[in-house]
Amino acid sequence: MFTGQLTTRQFLAGGACLLLGLVILPAALAADEPIIIAQSADYFPDAVGNRWTYRGQITEGPLQSIEYKFFTNVSTVKETQTIKGVIVTVFHDTNPGNQGPLTSFYRRDAVGIVYYGSDPGTPLERQITPYQIFRFPMKIPSSFQQFDRTGLNFGTDMDRDGIDEKVDVRGWSSLVGHETITVPAGTFQEAVKVEARMTMRIHLSRGHRSAAGTDVTTAWFAKGVGLVKYSERQELSAVGEDHGVVTEITEELEEYKVNPSKDSLSQLDSPSEGIFTDHAGDHELSQVVLATGFRAHP
Repeated sequence: MFTGQLTTRQFLAGGACLLLGLVILPAALAADEPIIIAQSADYFPDAVGNRWTYRGQITEGPLQSIEYKFFTNVSTVKETQTIKGVIVTVFHDTNPGNQGPLTSFYRRDAVGIVYYGSDPGTPLERQITPYQIFRFPMKIPSSFQQFDRTGLNFGTDMDRDGIDEKVDVRGWSSLVGHETITVPAGTFQEAVKVEARMTMRIHLSRGHRSAAGTDVTTAWFAKGVGLVKYSERQELSAVGEDHGVVTEITEELEEYKVNPSKDSLSQLDSPSEGIFTDHAGDHELSQVVLATGFRAHP
């Protein structure tokens, strides 16, 4: 049976795929006067030694046999590393989305946050990283398309004919507004609410069929704290005799230790060379939700 073969990481390219963005029509965005957050980096503390503990719940399976699970995930900023000549911050999560240990890599600079992938990663993730998950200064409301790629290797043989499927993927990221949110760690005023959407069209190599997948994530970031909550819903349509799969994940902050940010990575760094200018094509490289750390896995 197909059910259970795709983990959270496999379905939406891992780490995150967190924070891949929800489509909001430009006309709707123009209706409100935008709010500019000049000190955007304050919402994403990345000093080495920072630690967040999350209480999680996951429901998954075909609609006929939904399973409920509870888990704990501890996210820690471990160190900095150099990947392809770029200094990145290393986040380690013990159990994001109840999927086991995951290490993710991010760079925060003057124009935003860029996701550089995860370990263990997936074939699909390696084809679309690096990609931008936030732009600075943050403007509320705002939205941008992160990528639109076709014909990628999905890295999974869904129809079991010995050939990995091809997939088309699209992702958007949106800043929706400010909200007061209460989690086990406390109540946080004016947390930045982010909504994300990734869509996938998986082309099966046998029978000229296809399957559709979506990942929708909502996340809240508090000033000086970071990610305080995210909720994610993943859906994969039925394939042959296999039923469609629905997975819902929620993580809420339980406790945290955040060090002063004066020594955090790339606080005043210039943008990475050659990418993420004001041209739409430069933002293309998606997990996901908001996966780990900053939850590129929202």
